[in-house]
Amino acid sequence: MPDITPLTPPSPIELAQALEPLAARRVECAIGDFTSIARGKRVARDDFLALGGCKLPSVVLGLTLTGGEPEDVIGPLLPAQYIDMHLVPDLATLAPSPGRPGEATVICEPTGRWWSARHGREIDASELSPRAALRRVLAGLDAQGLRALVAPELELFLLEREEAADGSVRLRGARARPGAPARESACEALSLERLGHFDAYFDELFAGCEQLGIPVNGHAHESALSQYEVNFRPGAPLAQADAVFRFKRLARDVAARHGFLASFAAKPFLDQPGTGTHWHFSLQHEAREWPHVFAQADGGDTPALGHFVAGLQAHAGAAMAFFAPHGMSYDRVVLSDAAPSHASWGPEDRSLAFRIPSAGPSARRVENRLPGGDANPYLSVALTLGLGLAGLSAGQAPQAGTADAHALPTALPDALRHLDEDPVVRALLGHPLVDAYIGIKHHEHAERQGAADPRQQWDLRHLIELA
Repeated sequence: MPDITPLTPPSPIELAQALEPLAARRVECAIGDFTSIARGKRVARDDFLALGGCKLPSVVLGLTLTGGEPEDVIGPLLPAQYIDMHLVPDLATLAPSPGRPGEATVICEPTGRWWSARHGREIDASELSPRAALRRVLAGLDAQGLRALVAPELELFLLEREEAADGSVRLRGARARPGAPARESACEALSLERLGHFDAYFDELFAGCEQLGIPVNGHAHESALSQYEVNFRPGAPLAQADAVFRFKRLARDVAARHGFLASFAAKPFLDQPGTGTHWHFSLQHEAREWPHVFAQADGGDTPALGHFVAGLQAHAGAAMAFFAPHGMSYDRVVLSDAAPSHASWGPEDRSLAFRIPSAGPSARRVENRLPGGDANPYLSVALTLGLGLAGLSAGQAPQAGTADAHALPTALPDALRHLDEDPVVRALLGHPLVDAYIGIKHHEHAERQGAADPRQQWDLRHLIELA
């Protein structure tokens, strides 16, 4: 796998030319952390041009969801002095900020070097970047003459949260506007009437998507109380991960303006289906008359499709630490309602981990149904493509996937143990990223377990808004 390399900073002329059509007086520089929360700064145009982006304290890369600083991350992996790193903008992502005239937004990646006591060498901030890790996997794909098309399906809940006098939290389906009498009290799956109540929300959301270049192409009421699904058109992997990162933030921002919460938490209601982000992947050869890797021209599956799935099966235990990144995430696995509990595969069954949808040979694809709505999009795509590529190289056949040997971890510590011990995933994402992630997640897990009622005092307070 190629080394992770920092983005090349654009020149001042390139930056000025890119900003000119947007008439931007301010630029928002955004990076995604391991939870895919947008962090960064808004800076004046002149400062953006002078710095070629902006500066941000390195501690951002080691923060937990609740702002904690794990002692085995800050110091051993990240400088305890909070030194600055440079956020390098990717101008391909530069766009007007929805609802903020005179402002542009751009996705950045961090760079800056420091000594890592844990690894006994200098590391670059880019080695802790989920987005840079995905670029590394895509470079490996490119080296083999392959390219991928990716299409995500996102599920989200529209909710209101109420806190009782005793401190307990109650979730309810959102009203379409503050004070509106209509509230969904039981699941209205695929209801166009209930969907129509939220037209104002989705109209504003999709207008923002158009400004940001997010390729949404449909939405519906899903199969849980106040749950909706949004579909994307297929596209290039990095652009699609950027789009999901931006969509989640935009959905939350617009919901706040409408008086309710948009949540991607994995299992808000224990008696309802959970929240998934299902990713569809197809592979193409760059220079062949029949480019489609997973199907033959006559419609039959190629051995490569099975090899790709086998790579995902072989490392599903470790990958679950990223696909299911929080304690609540495993409620979706243990209390399964059409969510996979094994690294299973096959055609047209939505309870499978790796589903092969019914499609013609040119659209043959693998759907990864393991990532929850709380999973980081960059790492979900990087792992699916990287592990599938490892399966292609190994040439192994996939297994039925329903035996106990293919059971998925049922708790975060178990998944983190699998991750810590998996050399393929470590090689794929890099030791610094994996070590930092494990340290952050152990810290979050200990904090959650320290609560008298983890679901009430941690999950429903933090994950409903931030997952």
